[in-house]
Amino acid sequence: MAKNRSFEQVLNGRQTVDGAGVHLYRVFGNDQIERLDPFLLLDDIHSSNPDDYLAGFPKHPHRGMETLTYMISGSIAHRDNLGNKGTIGSGDAQWMTAGSGIIHKEMPERYDGMLQGFQLWVNLPKKNKLMSPRYREIPSKTIPKVKLEKDVEVKVIAGKLSDAEGPVKDIVVPVDYFDVSMAGNSKFAHKIQKGRNAFAYVFRGGVSDGEGSAARTGQLAIISSGEEIILEAEKGGARFLLASGEPLHEPIAWGGPIVMNTEEELREASLELRKGTFVR
Repeated sequence: MAKNRSFEQVLNGRQTVDGAGVHLYRVFGNDQIERLDPFLLLDDIHSSNPDDYLAGFPKHPHRGMETLTYMISGSIAHRDNLGNKGTIGSGDAQWMTAGSGIIHKEMPERYDGMLQGFQLWVNLPKKNKLMSPRYREIPSKTIPKVKLEKDVEVKVIAGKLSDAEGPVKDIVVPVDYFDVSMAGNSKFAHKIQKGRNAFAYVFRGGVSDGEGSAARTGQLAIISSGEEIILEAEKGGARFLLASGEPLHEPIAWGGPIVMNTEEELREASLELRKGTFVR
């Protein structure tokens, strides 16, 4: 008999400051990467005080990973050394492959209300670490919404659900990335592909796994192995990110915004930054 997936572990992230002084919530980072492979990091920026985010993330490098930025409310402007520039707003997403090296800046813009957005880092396999960088903006109107019953709606950012396919289709490591909204006491059942690691990050309300574990606002649920996950929203409803991906099972050498396989590769990247040869 197939084993249902459940919440293997429920964790709290931590408040931190990054960039030029952006106050954010680090949902997970290098302490959990082995269990969440191929995912490296998830940041949640949320504040109604512009002083918490307007300093932004000035020019900085990336190499060896892909990033998915998804805005719930508010906007963030992007500019990079490849000539890409643009602003994504409420409901929009942005996908960037750092590959061999990209230098960019990301600057949240003043918003009247609660600005909230997420950035998810997805690792690149060793053979793709030095691929050509890529950048793409994904308008909210291109992100399909799947209505399950009358009480559950899923925005499919990447991957597939029912007959819908997310517009982020070219991530090197196959992933599903959903924004799930549930009314109070509703249920959501989803079969996660065998062998994939998965997590749910709750940013509104609370949700339980039917096995006695619950995750609430600001908590990360690492999902166990198995097949189907069956989730039930608490009385006040729930909204959460649900992601799954195929693990790489490769060594990770992490140096801030650069993620490679060996320490020697990190040293090489640092030398190239100093010499001005980082962008290939």
